[in-house]
Amino acid sequence: MQTETLIIGAGLSGLSLAVRMAEEGRDFLLVEARDRPGGRILTQRVGKGYFDVGPAWFWPGQPRIAALISQLGLARFEQYSMGALSFEDEKGRVERGRGFASMEGSYRLKGGLSALTDALAAQLPKARVVLSSPVVSLAQTHKGITANTESGQEFQAKKVVLALPPRVASQITYSPSLPRETLTAMKDVPTWMAGQAKAIAIYDRPFWREAGLSGDTMSRRGPMVEIHDASPDESGPYALFGFIGIPPHARRDQGRLRQAVQDQLTNLFGPNAAKPETLLIKDWAYDPFTSTEEDQQPLYAHPSYGLPQALTQIWENRLIFAGTEVASHFGGYIEGALEAAENACALIAEEKV
Repeated sequence: MQTETLIIGAGLSGLSLAVRMAEEGRDFLLVEARDRPGGRILTQRVGKGYFDVGPAWFWPGQPRIAALISQLGLARFEQYSMGALSFEDEKGRVERGRGFASMEGSYRLKGGLSALTDALAAQLPKARVVLSSPVVSLAQTHKGITANTESGQEFQAKKVVLALPPRVASQITYSPSLPRETLTAMKDVPTWMAGQAKAIAIYDRPFWREAGLSGDTMSRRGPMVEIHDASPDESGPYALFGFIGIPPHARRDQGRLRQAVQDQLTNLFGPNAAKPETLLIKDWAYDPFTSTEEDQQPLYAHPSYGLPQALTQIWENRLIFAGTEVASHFGGYIEGALEAAENACALIAEEKV
């Protein structure tokens, strides 16, 4: 199949870029390794509830996501933060009212963030989107770039946009080989949230709220190091979610991990927390389309992102990076995915191939 621009990765960045190109009447093809659009955005539905097992928040002062939500007719709501905070020390002793609500003032999306990516995907012609097709090689030709997928599909394009983490992109085979400094730069860019695991405990009533607790917790014991209320904006079911702080190799035993999560919730919130209706655990460190070997250690601080010089001017500007990690202002965030797509769209418009 032949196209002007091949976009690899149907996460928020790739979807946003594809919608922009469709609106401008440009020829493109969007290819995704997973069997669904959304990338790291993934919302699980339990009953009438929606729960983000990937990113969940966005913030005031992020204009692109605010404009997109309005444009798509979606709605936001503020992260629940009313009530006392909790703190768990190394010995499991629980204190109330210590610290601050770290996510107070942040926003979540009604219906979960998959409502956003699903709405974008729905705007694209079905013939322009190819799912379940991991791209394994890219070869430069005198006409442009040839892409081959794991199943043997071949795509011809004048330009290719890598709308995925640079580390994941580094696993593609390139012919001719990319310069050493380019491959090094790709592997040096940490993939945001790739080493993370997230647990969501779902209940039929918000007993922590009834007890005057916000659900916000910081822990020095674990396995969850940070916990927040993950309930939908109205009605139930209700939920608490936590970031699992133990390293990936120590959380392979899912049965043991699930029990440890339930024990910690019971210690923090009492016997009502002991047996959630549903316990969701998503370990992104073992998602092959998100994480690489370099990502096995979780990030504890937000990296300084942006587009390294070594990732520009590749193959006569035919190979363009557009994942959230290369956004200079909001790299790693939802806003950064939209920023990167915006920058890639401008670059495609400027270049005449």
